[in-house]
Amino acid sequence: MTTPSPAPTAVAPLTTGDAELLVAVATSAAEAAGAAVSVTVLDAGGHLLAFRRDDRAVLISGETSTRKAYTALQLDAPTADLVDAVRPDGPFHTLPTALDRPLLFIPGGLPVHRDGRLVGAVGVGGGAPAQDHAFAAAALEALA
Repeated sequence: MTTPSPAPTAVAPLTTGDAELLVAVATSAAEAAGAAVSVTVLDAGGHLLAFRRDDRAVLISGETSTRKAYTALQLDAPTADLVDAVRPDGPFHTLPTALDRPLLFIPGGLPVHRDGRLVGAVGVGGGAPAQDHAFAAAALEALA
């Protein structure tokens, strides 16, 4: 006789309020550093929860922030950690993607976890790569 496994614990999903906080904090951190950025927040299913485009940033910053968020969500890893993995001899060089966008392996995308479960992702684009990563990290700290 087998013992039934316990039901998985419910984890609260990322809400629009959470997403708005992530956008506000990332934007505030960027403005404090004198940078203009766009910020994208996705839920666990890859659906857009919040987006802020800053036209003072490079024109592609909105698409860049979205692609960073999708990459972080799909691979459940900070995009900064994936840079070496996509070199020609790296493990992700031929990784197929089920998303309708190409992956973007530059810093600025971070997965969002709640109670150890992946609930979404935030992506920041427009600043220098290390800045974008720091702005996204500041946003996650505020959400904790």
